[in-house]
This record gives sequence, structure tokens and C-alpha cells, in this order.
Amino acid sequence: MAHECHIVVFASGNGSNFQALIDALSSKQFPSARITRLIVNRKKAYAVTRAEKAGIPWEYFNLISNGFQRAGDKDPQHIKEAREKYDAALGDLVLALEERPQLIVLAGWMHIFSRAFLDKVKGEGIEIINLHPALPGKYDGADAIERAYEDFVAGKLENNRTGIMIHHVIDEVDRGDPIMTREIPLEQGETLDQVKEKIHAHEHELLVEATAQVVKGILQGSELHLETEKQ
Repeated sequence: MAHECHIVVFASGNGSNFQALIDALSSKQFPSARITRLIVNRKKAYAVTRAEKAGIPWEYFNLISNGFQRAGDKDPQHIKEAREKYDAALGDLVLALEERPQLIVLAGWMHIFSRAFLDKVKGEGIEIINLHPALPGKYDGADAIERAYEDFVAGKLENNRTGIMIHHVIDEVDRGDPIMTREIPLEQGETLDQVKEKIHAHEHELLVEATAQVVKGILQGSELHLETEKQ
């Protein structure tokens, strides 16, 4: 198989999904891949501590702290322009990395990318995948677990099941093609915290499985490309 796949992980908070990837890679659950960097947009993200413990370089890059948007600015046009400039700069940062990634994994990344980032990075052949705690076409965007639970309590949740998916990232929130999905049944009497705990446990497992599958495809594609070049 071809060369090693470099992975950059983006996270905003606790980083438990990031930790699941670290653990899977260190235990050789899937070979020929390495997390080369973590990027966070929140200074106090615990994911940074996880990166330091694992010896993974990390970078803090924030919309306001890095000067793209003025704190407290509510003007919609200013916010749109600031986000696009931030996204373009973040894309440049990724492309300038010494170990340029073949794959970006969004693991609890609380920022919606515009095409200023997506077109730049994907245009260079870098794949971007995201974990979303809902099934395809359901509960797009923030607070997906909470909204599914509210519907469950109200008797409106279809088949009393929610789920999770790993999907390719496009400029429409949580609407990229699914890579893997998993249905999760909810039981009467479960609290929101219990449901969250159950879903997060499945998230870690599915993210590792999906990432391994995507890495395998990337490496096989690289191998085919190299063989074609040699001919």
C-alpha cells in the first residue's frame, strides 16, 4: 500500500472523539496513518491537553483573537466577510503545513465552514469528514441530540430512534454524503444525560471505523495514482 496518510483534526471542546482517534492509531487499529496536528478555535479546549499528552503539535486559530472579527460586532455583513477571511486564512494555514494532510477530521468543531475554506482545501484533494449526532437529513446543525430527545419525549421521534453519522463535508450543514451511519434506539425513562452518554459512546466507535475506511480509500487511491505515473 502507498505512503502514510496524514490526518489533521479540528476540535473546539473536550476532544473525546479526538482521543478515540489517538487511541485507535496508537493501538494500530488502522495502519499507515498518523495525526500530524490538532487545530482548535477555543483557547480552553481540553483537546489541547490531549494533544500535548500524545505529543501531537497543535495550533490555536480563532475568529476574534486572530483579528478577523471585532468582538461584539453584530453587523451581518461584517460577520459574513470576517468568517470568509478567517476560513480562507485557515485554508492557507492547512495547505502550508510541512506535513500537508490528505484528510481533515472535524471532531466536535463548532464552526461552520464557508466555501472560502472548503473550495481551497478540497481543491487540493484533501478530504474533509465530520461527525454529526443524528441520522442523514435529521436534526441538521447544533443541539441535534437535544432536539431528538425533545421529539422523543413528545412522542414525535420516528420509530423512537435517533443516531449518528460520519459524512463528507460540503457547504450545506450536515448534508454531505454519509460514509457510515448507526441507528440508536431511545428507551422510555431515559434522561437527556443518559441519551447523550449512550450516543457519545457510539460516536467514538463509529468515527474510528469511518476514518479507517476513508484512510484506506485515500491510500489505495494514492497507490493507483503512483502506478499510473510509473506506466
